[in-house]
Amino acid sequence: MKLVWRSALTLALWTLPACAGDAQQTHSLVTSSDPELREMATALLPDLARRSGLQLKGPVRLEKRTRPELVRYLRHKLDEQLPESEARRTVAAYALLGMVPDTLDLRALMLDLYTEQVAGFYEPDSTALFVLDDQPAAVLQPLLVHELVHAVQDQTVDLEALTDPELGNDRVTAAQAAIEGHATLVMLEYLTEQMRGTPVDLGKVRDFAGSLGPALEGMQGQFPALAGAPPVVRQTLLFPYVEGTGFVQDLWSRGERPAPFGENLPLSTEQILTGDRTDVPVALSLTVEGARSVHEDDLGRLEGGIFLETHLEAGQGRLADGWGGDRYALLDLPGGGQGLAWVVVWDRVAARDAWVAAMAGRLGRLSPPATVEALEVGGRPTSLLRVGLPSSVRVRPELRP
Repeated sequence: MKLVWRSALTLALWTLPACAGDAQQTHSLVTSSDPELREMATALLPDLARRSGLQLKGPVRLEKRTRPELVRYLRHKLDEQLPESEARRTVAAYALLGMVPDTLDLRALMLDLYTEQVAGFYEPDSTALFVLDDQPAAVLQPLLVHELVHAVQDQTVDLEALTDPELGNDRVTAAQAAIEGHATLVMLEYLTEQMRGTPVDLGKVRDFAGSLGPALEGMQGQFPALAGAPPVVRQTLLFPYVEGTGFVQDLWSRGERPAPFGENLPLSTEQILTGDRTDVPVALSLTVEGARSVHEDDLGRLEGGIFLETHLEAGQGRLADGWGGDRYALLDLPGGGQGLAWVVVWDRVAARDAWVAAMAGRLGRLSPPATVEALEVGGRPTSLLRVGLPSSVRVRPELRP
């Protein structure tokens, strides 16, 4: 479920007190009409660029915004990234998979989530960093540390291109995890070092990211919209901060501190969850006869696991291990109504067969008629889940080059 938004949760997680270091550069590093923000950001930027493993190539623009201005901006971004028609089709697809209620107002939920969480954000469109003017002075530095890393990232890589929705849901989520995990780890290392007063290398701390999950779970009660969101929405929003931080820490643990871009950029959520960046997912296309495809995308390994957790017992999301690529299509039926076809390619026959067997016993939870079958596509073990589709609708999956 593509929810492209950077830095929605960071301040909520890490409002740690810290003091700014001495400024090493002139104010030419930062342009801002606010002297306090300019001074603080100028002191932070050189060290953050060094920690991030990226080069600071130009000045950063930094300004304050009011909360009404934020709401107007969020509405604009929702209109741009999630127009009403796409939101309805996305909800229809996920509702047929049993992952959200068909009455969900996704745009309203996204606006609520972002409004309650966002304290500042970096906007690649305008290459500017904005912070809300209602934030206490004590939390400005943690917020700036994280967002300034995004500003440095955007001077090295094209953040908008990395999260282009045309890349597909799973690849966008993986890129978001690289972007947010990188900024979060740099922020946490900087703030931890400030608190302790001694140098810290989080790349050498074992299972540091493992502590983030419980911390996030414990803080969800502070955010009613997040706590009440369907699991697929909640977990997709949290994934870049928790698993993304772990992914980048794993890169750091190898003795260097590479940024998670270029050859280190993950191409799927599976690569983040397993750490195996050699396992590249296949691309699929679906040819449909007897119905009209109105929306297509992929779920990916992350959401494939959430799907299983929704319908099976706790812990059975691991049945999604062995995922090798997927594609779903939301279909308008000739007589009215909608159905869905979801094709998954698997790395191993055993993984496919276990998934098919598990879902065969849960088809009653989906809109009838619902069927699941084992196939082969291009010599690869494949599964096909059909929801609400009459037998007259034919679905032919193919591997794309």
